[in-house]
Amino acid sequence: MILEKVIKQASKTLKNHNIHSHELDAQLILSDIMKVKRESLITNNEVVISEKIMEKYDIAIRRRIKREPVAYITGKKEFWSENFTVNHATLVPRPETELLIYKVINFFKNKRINILDIGTGSGCILLSILKELNFSRGTGIDISSKAIETAKINSKNLNLFNRTKFKVFDLNKYNIGKYDLIVSNPPYIPSKDIKNLSKDIINFEPRAALDGGVDGLDLIKKVIYKSNHLLKRNGLLALEIGLNQYNKVSSILRNYRFREISKEYDCNRNVRCIISTK
Repeated sequence: MILEKVIKQASKTLKNHNIHSHELDAQLILSDIMKVKRESLITNNEVVISEKIMEKYDIAIRRRIKREPVAYITGKKEFWSENFTVNHATLVPRPETELLIYKVINFFKNKRINILDIGTGSGCILLSILKELNFSRGTGIDISSKAIETAKINSKNLNLFNRTKFKVFDLNKYNIGKYDLIVSNPPYIPSKDIKNLSKDIINFEPRAALDGGVDGLDLIKKVIYKSNHLLKRNGLLALEIGLNQYNKVSSILRNYRFREISKEYDCNRNVRCIISTK
């Protein structure tokens, strides 16, 4: 079958199952299976697709129909202009998280710093920062051993293995070192709101990385408390937060004598990132 027809057919199938990004998803999945850039599918749309590729494509499209995220089907997600390995043990990196990275690299440009990433997951935050701060080193911790293994894979793929340490750790028990920068994208969705998330998220992404307790602040409180002890004087704490959490998180930070330096907004003018210092 001709490539153009294959994509159109898959896109139509996904659309019929109410997947809004049907055309993009169809292209991303096929480009991954064929191991080519998505753009080349458009410029070479008369190529004949082999039966072997069609079999793999049909299986992948059926997975997407069940709402499995494209990132889990392909095993990767682009973030900060790099492809990160992801799987069901890690969250799929979101564009809004890049706000946090953009802000902190401007604070520490051309400096040598020590970084701690709490709840590192795929390692995408820490590794993206280290990609920009060539003289710095970092540690990522997570309670999931599978997530830590994934982060290690990403550090090797990005040639950052020698500047990173990834460890399985319960945050409550972590008391190693002092840091110039602590970053975290902790679980911040209130437990009662989990059921309202899309099927792509509820059925496939790790709940432990989403559920922030009754008010969504359980892990945020722990990160702030621990940062109070692990952060160097004049160091920075960069936190990603959920919708409508700014006032409560700001209050918690003030209670621990953190001083807010900056807040970053998403495209809908919601505060999604707070940068503070001691």
